[in-house]
Amino acid sequence: MVIAVINGPNLNLIGRREPEIYGSRSLASYLQELEGDFLQDSFMFFQSNSEGELIDILHRIGYPEDGAPIVDGIIINPGAYAHYSYAMADAIRSIPQPTVEVHISNIYAREEYRSRSVTAAACRGVITGFGLDGYRLAVEALKRF
Repeated sequence: MVIAVINGPNLNLIGRREPEIYGSRSLASYLQELEGDFLQDSFMFFQSNSEGELIDILHRIGYPEDGAPIVDGIIINPGAYAHYSYAMADAIRSIPQPTVEVHISNIYAREEYRSRSVTAAACRGVITGFGLDGYRLAVEALKRF
């Protein structure tokens, strides 16, 4: 199985940014471990702080130029874009691959504005509040779709 892991704004700072919420381990280090745990699968990793770039990535892997699917499933952590980006939600809806949304922290236990995800309804499921292990849970979910 080929899985794309797409991370949105500020997730490149995981491990340094608000460690009391997101932990002190870097996302890059965790994702490297994740690859090692699922050796039979292939991963493509993307991160951008730009909404347009994230949408372009979704389009590119959802509908490659030659028509052949690049990935079998997508894990997306849209970061703050989850709370207001209808453009991201539309991009997720427009592609055929099953997509699982991941949030490192429990978005329902934080500020009120974080408790709503406009992108979640475009996804097959949402995993929130399990720290970086949410990515592992998302891989396991995608393998069952």
